[in-house]
Amino acid sequence: MSKKRHMHFTSELKTRSTENESEAVIEGYFVVYNQETELWQGAFEEVSPGAFEESLRNADIMCLDNHDSRIVLGNTSSNTLELKSDSYGLWGRAIIDLEDPNAKSAYRKVQTGKVRGCSFGFYPTKEEHVQRDDGTYKWRVTEAELLEVSITAFPAYPQTDIAARQKDVEKMKRQKLEQRKKQLKERLSND
Repeated sequence: MSKKRHMHFTSELKTRSTENESEAVIEGYFVVYNQETELWQGAFEEVSPGAFEESLRNADIMCLDNHDSRIVLGNTSSNTLELKSDSYGLWGRAIIDLEDPNAKSAYRKVQTGKVRGCSFGFYPTKEEHVQRDDGTYKWRVTEAELLEVSITAFPAYPQTDIAARQKDVEKMKRQKLEQRKKQLKERLSND
């Protein structure tokens, strides 16, 4: 299976209080479909609509503070995280336990605008990759196992994820070179 990857971007998450004084809500789109994320110059990735359908039916998905599994803000199995996929993206609502100091701190960071990033951790199970005419590379994740959504202070791609994709590019270049060699040999043997 592929390595776990993260995609990050600036979000429009909102906060609001509830009738229960010990709870609050963080909600908004954790994933925007068909939005290219630049991994590095010339390399892009995006998620297609419906990529998480299987995960939404079968998995216990967590909402975390900055991918930290020690700071669980909600999860689908306890009904403290609701996730819905539509044509725009993956919308979520996390019910925050304000009696948990770590959760309250995460909530306040979103409420005050200190944290405006979103991220999600996933394993791609099906993806398309192409080298475009302009020489850039693009991956389109069509199916993925969603593990978690996170609020994050740094909506930028981690270096570990970039390194994995750079290896993919090198492999694609080698395959293209081998294909050219094979075509050239065939042409020479036919002459």
